[in-house]
Amino acid sequence: MSDRGPAFYLSILVGGLIFGFGLAYSHMARPEVVLDFLQFEDLGLLFVMGGAAVVTGIVFTVATNTLDHAPITGEEYVRRVKSFDRNVVVGGVVFGAGWGISGICPGAAYASVGLGNWPILWAVAGMFLGAYAQGRLRSHMADSSAGPTTAD
Repeated sequence: MSDRGPAFYLSILVGGLIFGFGLAYSHMARPEVVLDFLQFEDLGLLFVMGGAAVVTGIVFTVATNTLDHAPITGEEYVRRVKSFDRNVVVGGVVFGAGWGISGICPGAAYASVGLGNWPILWAVAGMFLGAYAQGRLRSHMADSSAGPTTAD
């Protein structure tokens, strides 16, 4: 059981609602808008993503330089460095292919369902199946690399 209080979960809910509203308001929850961007016909998504990156960069810079701990979780700010390996490349390619085929990324897909775009549920189902398959594959690969164990 989590030791996080109701304020933590309420902040997640409010953040998700703000994010979903922003996607809907900017029309980024509409696959046709995203596909137009990917075909260089409408570069509005570039400004939405750029604006989000600038705001995120400023908030992270200010927060990590002025606060010792995250305001909601109370956890210390630490830099998590991850290696750039084959999994990052393969994941990026699969993510990009899925985004290009469906015209929607995971966050926007949920917002799109909220707008009544029921056919996008096929893409959401594909995301869940892909995540499940990846988890099974990684688990299988980890079991295989551990090798056989012998009992004493």
